[in-house]
Amino acid sequence: MPVRERELRRYCKRLLRRLDIQPPLRVDELCRKLGEQRGKPIRLVPWALPIPGPFGLWMSRPDIECIFYQRETTRVHQDHIILHEIGHILADHQDDGGSSDLPDLGPDYPGDLVTRGLRRTCYTEDYEHEAELVATIIQEWATVIDYTTPREPEDSSLSPLRSALHPRWGWT
Repeated sequence: MPVRERELRRYCKRLLRRLDIQPPLRVDELCRKLGEQRGKPIRLVPWALPIPGPFGLWMSRPDIECIFYQRETTRVHQDHIILHEIGHILADHQDDGGSSDLPDLGPDYPGDLVTRGLRRTCYTEDYEHEAELVATIIQEWATVIDYTTPREPEDSSLSPLRSALHPRWGWT
């Protein structure tokens, strides 16, 4: 595993622990807590983006981050799209210069919304690979943790025993 990937894995797990994200992972909750931590809310906007084209768009203003994601796909794919855009935010990737030819987003999203935006349809650039890696890392760990973390102990008296036998549950 390349050094950068290991660093990203550690960083993502530390972030999820710091944000106190509990299984099962809810991407909207992750975005809410991340926005609070950063002091800048993250607004998630389902949108019928043109196909072929980007699945997601990240737009930034001084007071808000907006993630537009493809409305016309599965919930799992939507979560991955959102996590990919979160990867760009976490890595502080810069504008790709493509904000001038973004699709018309309607009257609720005037042109001055976009001060920084990213939109991609392929992963040939390093920053696209990095954002995709962040999304994959978070989803991989969420899948493992969601699967291994019991929802409710059958008997509350078993809780201490279960904790002692499984000390590594969570984002460790």
